Amino acid sequence: MMPRNRFLALGRLKTGTMNKTEGAYEQLLDLRQRAGEILWHKFEGIKLRLADKTFYTPDFAVLAADGVLELHEVKGVWLDDARVKIKVAADMYPFRFIAAKKTKDGWEEEAF
Repeated sequence: MMPRNRFLALGRLKTGTMNKTEGAYEQLLDLRQRAGEILWHKFEGIKLRLADKTFYTPDFAVLAADGVLELHEVKGVWLDDARVKIKVAADMYPFRFIAAKKTKDGWEEEAF
């Protein structure tokens, strides 16, 4: 069995800098925007306060074609703390929350 930390990034990237998985997802969002499925998207476009000194910045703010603002979280591997933050945010804020996980065949999405 492989150690869990084998899958973790070596460090956090500078705010506003995408990792490879986020870059691949942005390409998917660009295609969806050209197809008219979404109207707009912005990387790290929104920061939400969850509690005192606790914030959550979704990877992408996405304006769906139906006018609903979605907040997308992109993961290669889900860790418990990230899942807790998106669930808390989904309970607190009136946005559509989507988690996108990279798979060998494309993207798997989960709504919160």
